[in-house]
Amino acid sequence: MLIMSSKILSRRNFLKSAGLQVAGLSLSRAWGADAKSQERPNILWIVSEDNSTYLGCYGDSYATTDHLDKFSTEGVLYENAFANVPVCAPARSTIISGMYAASLGTHQMRSFNQIPSFVRFFPQYLRDAGYYCTNNAKEDYNMPKPDGAWDESSNQAHYKNRAPGQPFFAIFNIFTSHESSIHESLEHLDHDPAKVTLPPYHPDTPEIRHDWAQYYDKIQKMDQQAGAFLTELEQAGLADDTIVFYYSDHGGVLPRSKRYLYDSGTHVPFIIRFPPRFRHLAPGEPGSRTDRLVSFVDLAPTILSLAGLQPPATMQGEAFLGPYQQPPREYVYFTRDRMDERYDLMRSIRDKRFRYTRNFMPHRIYFQHLQYLWRAPAMRSWQQQYQQGKCNPIQSAYWQPKPPEELYDTLNDPYEVKNLAADPAYQKDLQRMRNALMTWLGQIRDTGFIPEGIMLDRIKDRTAFELVREKEFPLEKIIATADLAAQADSKNLPALQVGLSDNDPSVRYWAATGCTILGSAAQPAIPQLTDCLKDPCATVRIAAAEALITIDQNESALDVITSELTNPNSKTALLAANVLDAIGPAAQPALHQLQTLFKTQQDPYIKDALTYLINKLKK
Repeated sequence: MLIMSSKILSRRNFLKSAGLQVAGLSLSRAWGADAKSQERPNILWIVSEDNSTYLGCYGDSYATTDHLDKFSTEGVLYENAFANVPVCAPARSTIISGMYAASLGTHQMRSFNQIPSFVRFFPQYLRDAGYYCTNNAKEDYNMPKPDGAWDESSNQAHYKNRAPGQPFFAIFNIFTSHESSIHESLEHLDHDPAKVTLPPYHPDTPEIRHDWAQYYDKIQKMDQQAGAFLTELEQAGLADDTIVFYYSDHGGVLPRSKRYLYDSGTHVPFIIRFPPRFRHLAPGEPGSRTDRLVSFVDLAPTILSLAGLQPPATMQGEAFLGPYQQPPREYVYFTRDRMDERYDLMRSIRDKRFRYTRNFMPHRIYFQHLQYLWRAPAMRSWQQQYQQGKCNPIQSAYWQPKPPEELYDTLNDPYEVKNLAADPAYQKDLQRMRNALMTWLGQIRDTGFIPEGIMLDRIKDRTAFELVREKEFPLEKIIATADLAAQADSKNLPALQVGLSDNDPSVRYWAATGCTILGSAAQPAIPQLTDCLKDPCATVRIAAAEALITIDQNESALDVITSELTNPNSKTALLAANVLDAIGPAAQPALHQLQTLFKTQQDPYIKDALTYLINKLKK
């Protein structure tokens, strides 16, 4: 059951409130309107890419991270820091805006949708307050960058370019440990593959051991680069005036980490060092640790708070430091949507002990083929082991349909491999976190439940954020239908049949998807699904066709899907490619047509999906 918050503002009142907050922000400073610049801290971010907590200071004895280990003795280490999305672009949209990507409509990987005019990047507020703001150099915000976001954003951007005495906020991004660092195997390694402690979900193969060791070599190099930034700050005589953050933009990078809603994909290293003159702002003494829950949506308001600026009410994050800090969170929240060419929809919630995940597309396996992910030797090796029947049940699970719900006790099961969702002993925790998650979906007005093709057709004159806040928009019904569909329970079929004739295309889409999930149990819906093959919405036609093929191998439905591969809406065409892959051998009659269409296809994601599908059908 979906519970909607009474605090959700109407679109008109929300935007009015947003405008008032933005207009008045620069006048509200904890330090006083006439504060001198030297009374405010400089703030430096050192951000690495694709790292989980694989550092010595987090207890990893295999890691060689001398610089960051020393840095942790000088700062405060956060044990429960998380990326809200387990991949770069949507995660960075959350960081820069202080708003959830699924609320803004920036949740799909490399979607670049427009955002409301009131949304500002948080460095703009710092610039208004006199800060010199630089980014060196990755942006990848998954949305258009507003004018005036930075004083400088380039590979030459540096705090040294500021005016004398001017406070600064500076970001340095380290690419060294990015996922691509394991795509080509190196012959000589500093870390011994034989000494890798493999997680239980990874089969023990030479390729997987090598990728792990090579990744730790890259982490070692990243650590040295982080140390160089710290040394540069010291040599510039600025360390005593600067609060320094180190964190990673999400977890990674071995298979089942980046892109997936487990700690391996979302739990990040996060350390903050406060110089003595700003130690009153620290949550603990140097060398201490805190178990406070924080996530990326909280970074923007926290930085503003540390600078003495009151965060705008439009930010959905909560400051965890400074004069405007909020009480500690009970939960952090996570989203996963389309990753490159593959569609999925997962939502997750975590407290200090448990992680609860809801899979709204349980009929899609975890490891849908992704061209970029399969560049890693470890990924290909794992797939080969599974195909040869050499994987145990834990290692095999990711190649099979997902359970509707997952619940993990992260204290006793840190690798999150024992799903407790059906365990009677944990039903109170399951219900508590399920209710909290569903409430949150309503509070943020989660746009992810609108299929991407439908959303693009509907936001031509407004943003996704504004669309779901229009008075008549049935988001509650859409999410409720997705909820029923994902339960995979035949008792929900009558309600899904009603949904097939709803006025809203997203409701009809989820009703048809629910029939696919039910499979043969949805046979009573065949007449209505057949009618949906002529639905005015292409996304609904595709979903109904998949359901019919799944239920009774309806051959005419295949033509409906393949015809949408030329849909001018590229995301509708991509959905059709995904469904063709999902139906497996049933797509065989379309092979020649797919080969012909591939020759004229320009969209890179559709090309990747078709390349894999064509090769699979040829076999």
